[in-house]
Amino acid sequence: MLIQLLFVLVAIIIGARIGGIGLGVMGGVGLAILTFCFGLQPTAPPIDVMLMIAAVISAASCMQAAGGLDYMVKIAERLLRRNPAQVTILAPLVTYFFTIVAGTGHVAYSVLPVIAEVATETKIRPERPLGIAVIASQQAITASPISAATVALLGLLAGYDITLFDILKISVPATLIGVLVGAFCSMKVGKELLDDPEYQRRVREGMLNEKHVQLKDVNNKFKAQLSVVLFLAATVLIVLFGSIPSLRPSFDGAPLGMPSLIEIIMLATAALILLATRTDGIKATQGSIFPAGMQAVIAIFGIAWMGDTFIKGNITELTASIEGVVTEMPWLFGVALFVMSILLYSQAATIRAILPLGIALGISPMMLVALFPAVNGYFFIPNYPTVVAAINFDRTGTTGIGKYILNHSFMMPGMVATVVAIASGLLLIQIF
Repeated sequence: MLIQLLFVLVAIIIGARIGGIGLGVMGGVGLAILTFCFGLQPTAPPIDVMLMIAAVISAASCMQAAGGLDYMVKIAERLLRRNPAQVTILAPLVTYFFTIVAGTGHVAYSVLPVIAEVATETKIRPERPLGIAVIASQQAITASPISAATVALLGLLAGYDITLFDILKISVPATLIGVLVGAFCSMKVGKELLDDPEYQRRVREGMLNEKHVQLKDVNNKFKAQLSVVLFLAATVLIVLFGSIPSLRPSFDGAPLGMPSLIEIIMLATAALILLATRTDGIKATQGSIFPAGMQAVIAIFGIAWMGDTFIKGNITELTASIEGVVTEMPWLFGVALFVMSILLYSQAATIRAILPLGIALGISPMMLVALFPAVNGYFFIPNYPTVVAAINFDRTGTTGIGKYILNHSFMMPGMVATVVAIASGLLLIQIF
């Protein structure tokens, strides 16, 4: 088993270093080794999760193509510029909301330059709002009803009478509390901007000439607004159907499953957006959301399939070795989720690959929901695209990676937000 685990970890590490679809295809290499070299029978690939992500990404990409995302960014810019002194609190709330709506943290790219500029103009250290804003965009993945991670969790817990609302009533307040605590802690990070040596050097050398962010104009505001309304309506419908099973169509005495429901609603919404706004379908594939979402699909295809096969093939040894510890302290499973998310760079892939082990160990379904935010650990190593983007958008040089790599601008807000979110979730499951 240890040799098999070594091959699995090597495939994950190499895939993460390759980037893009590398994680997914290296999962295929690991799966091939497990199957042909070690004789493990492959499990069924995670088709439903992949199709749900593809459907959601299709609708979100159509909204972006219709100008919906640009419209939301314009609203966010007005909010931040009207309240510049509160940018450290408002910025993470903006990226948190954007991610909840779109189901992917990559929408934060659009608003990060605005956050950096507003902070610089107000002489607030940009590291403070940028650091927690990136973390908030990741935390919201585990609070979004249409994110790949939430969909994967819902699918795995479907047999335990856990509804979408059961997940959201824990994950939304827990992650929001974590983000707010992280934001308040970020307000005193580092020296004040005017006292920062790097900022002073850049001012002396003339590197900070006046430069304003030019946001893309919304050519047709009505089309953009309509696309946002249609997308939000679809999200509300999914939450409604997911929370009240009796509202779903029934076949053979059982309500329609959530995977099929999400796929139907989101594909139909994508079509409605294209038709109602007269948007070119090709344009939907050329934005930032579509390629990021398709990378997630490939990652889950390879990594989750490999993880499922490894866990099922070694379930007896795995449960025997850690069952006692996890039974005594089930919260320790959250540490496993956190560590694997650092390696996998994907909340959805982490859930799909590791959660079956938690279920096999007999951990309570609601405990697993409380530990859900632990999958937000990929800020730990500062090479994720949104992390790199935030560093590049800060012209003052306050946001960056420290001498020892791990002492970077996102470590403190990331650890605070994640730990507080898990603690809040554990408290909330006692209340509910």
